[in-house]
Amino acid sequence: MGIFYSEPICQAAYDNDFNQVQLLLEEDSNYLNIQDSFGGDTPLICACRQGHNRIVSYLLKWNADVNIRNKKDRTCLHYAVRKRFSFLDYLLIIILMPVLLIGYLIMVSKTKQNENLIKMLLGAGTDVNATDYSGSTALHYACEMKNQSVVPLLLEAHADPSIKNKNGESPLDIARRLKFANIEYALKKAS
Repeated sequence: MGIFYSEPICQAAYDNDFNQVQLLLEEDSNYLNIQDSFGGDTPLICACRQGHNRIVSYLLKWNADVNIRNKKDRTCLHYAVRKRFSFLDYLLIIILMPVLLIGYLIMVSKTKQNENLIKMLLGAGTDVNATDYSGSTALHYACEMKNQSVVPLLLEAHADPSIKNKNGESPLDIARRLKFANIEYALKKAS
């Protein structure tokens, strides 16, 4: 499982190997925004795919470019928003849910981590309305994943709920289709 990258710094960012990322960057700062030859991912995109906040924060301190797109035309924000719980997270949550609500607390802390990741990227000036190869913005994906904690963050950063993707659907349309009433209301208020 997982992805293999041709660029060592991309692999290190994906694998959450903080020391290796640090070492490579200090050796050569050109690695900061390097794009992997396979999918065009930058170290920042790799870290966002996996939700490795400490590496993201470190790369942003070096002023990593938050608006570079990979070969799917996606930015780091697309991946941060698409970040799902891993199978292991779900397993832990399900197994521990009955035990003192530990499962619930893991879920809450993972959700908080993801919100912080998105706040970091928005704070660093990522284009909130960037569209990928399917014409989807981060807001499209947040609605598709019913990501209730992320939608308000994107709206606050002036995400546009009316942008239509290549299927002719806006984030508002997606919220309606998925019968996601509270998000629908937030999107209507914003548009």
